[in-house]
Amino acid sequence: MDNNEVLKEKALNFRKDVFDWLDILVSAVVAVIIIFCFLFRVVTIQGESMENTLYENEKVIITNMFYEAKQGDIVVISRNTHNSVANVMGQGPIIKRVIATEGQYVDIDFNKGKVYVGYDLANMVELNEPYTKTLTTRKADIEFPVYVDEGCVFVLGDNRNDSLDSRFSTIGNNGLIDTRYILGHAVFRIFPLDRMGGLKVK
Repeated sequence: MDNNEVLKEKALNFRKDVFDWLDILVSAVVAVIIIFCFLFRVVTIQGESMENTLYENEKVIITNMFYEAKQGDIVVISRNTHNSVANVMGQGPIIKRVIATEGQYVDIDFNKGKVYVGYDLANMVELNEPYTKTLTTRKADIEFPVYVDEGCVFVLGDNRNDSLDSRFSTIGNNGLIDTRYILGHAVFRIFPLDRMGGLKVK
C-alpha cells in the first residue's frame, strides 16, 4: 500500500469517526430535548408563597410522568379559566403544596393557626407541618370546612400568611384545583447549588 492509499484510508477513517461522533451528539441532544419536553421541566420560583421551603428565583425540576397527586407533594399549577386575572397579581403558573386530595375534608382553625384533614368531619386529624413558615392564621373568602371534589386537590403555600391558594375563590374552581391543571410535581431543586437536592415531604 503506497502513501496515497494510506492517506486516503486515514482520511476515510477520520471522516467516519467524525460522523460517528456527530451521530452520537445529535442523538444525545434529541434525547435531552425529548426528556425535558415530555418528562421533566425546569421551573423558576416566583414570589414568596413557598418560603421557607422554596425561595424566589430558585429553580426546580418538575415531572408529571405517571403522576397522581398525594398529600404533601409540591406541585406547579397552571392558572385555569376559572381564575379571575383581575384579582391576582400574576398570570403565570403557581407552586403550592397539596394539603388534601379528593374525598377529604379540610378545616382550618384560624385562631390557633392549625389545619385539619380527614375523610369525615367526625375524624379530622391535625396536620404536622414543620415546613410552614408561619401558622395558618390568614383568612380569605372560602368558608370552612371544605370538601375536596372528585378530580381535585386543595393546596396551600408554605408561607401561609403570604400565599394566594385554596383559601381564595379566585384560585381554581372556588379554591379547589382540578388535577388536570397540575403541570407537574416538583421533585428536585437544581439552583442555587448550595441548596441543591430532593424536595421530599418533611
